[in-house]
Amino acid sequence: MDRLGLLESFIIALDEGSLNRAAQRRGISQPAMSLQIKQLETLLGHELLHRTSTGVKPTRPGELVYTQAQGLLSGYDLMCAELSALKESLSGTFRVNTSTFFGRIILGPVLLEVNQTYPDLNIVMKLEDRLVDVLRENVDLAIRSGTLGDSDGAARKIAQMETVLFATPSYLDQVGRPNAPEDLKRLKFIQHHEDQTGGFFPLTLDGVEYQAPVHVGFTADDPDLIIRAVANHTGYARAPQLFLDEALLEGRFEEVLPAYQPQPKDIYAVYPSRHSYDKRHEVVVTALLERIEALQQDSIARRCPATAIMA
Repeated sequence: MDRLGLLESFIIALDEGSLNRAAQRRGISQPAMSLQIKQLETLLGHELLHRTSTGVKPTRPGELVYTQAQGLLSGYDLMCAELSALKESLSGTFRVNTSTFFGRIILGPVLLEVNQTYPDLNIVMKLEDRLVDVLRENVDLAIRSGTLGDSDGAARKIAQMETVLFATPSYLDQVGRPNAPEDLKRLKFIQHHEDQTGGFFPLTLDGVEYQAPVHVGFTADDPDLIIRAVANHTGYARAPQLFLDEALLEGRFEEVLPAYQPQPKDIYAVYPSRHSYDKRHEVVVTALLERIEALQQDSIARRCPATAIMA
């Protein structure tokens, strides 16, 4: 396998936290995925992964390789996009797929702006709360958060969004506010169907990771429904911070275990193949990243106005 391919397999292994799930994304067997990681370790002369019963984590050299590899693959994608731009104009039909909630709040406004800048580009946006197969369903670009599932095509993690655990003050008054991760077993977790917890999810405090027990009380594939369930005092949930700032500031919701940091929400760009990535993809992804960054800065400013003024 080419070196870029080995690096991509390594990135996918760490993104998934599991060689088995990484192999499924690659469409290969787990032994073949392990062999690719071994080939990369031999090529670079360093052990890159710690293999444990719960999955894989990077060694210190692995952390360095992960960071640099993301830059290399991103640069390769950009190079391909720029080469395509030499012979292609931004025109034709460009099919984009994402979830309903993410599309309404974030991606939809981005695509409207892109369409104004490039009027010859016919953007077809489809909102679906399921994992589409970009190759078989003729999708040029899918933007997904959380997990990717089994899907052919190429995928690249492009961003992360901070998340919080939240509930209504009334619900916490009723069941009691947790003081430590193990206290969460008393509360009902309202779960997005993509976030299968397996009975635990990680929380971080001062660089130390804790496995918090999860008592799932309700599962749905619609973020709006999950938020309504929380508002109805049914339990607590996890969602990106920037979606909840207003409700948290107004006191309609309250952070659960605010000292602990849940895992961020990963955002992925998925496209039919690495060679299909062109200027249209680059324009949309770049505009999307700019909007996410702006929203996250606004979120910080709302929560920490003094910090925003000093910045």
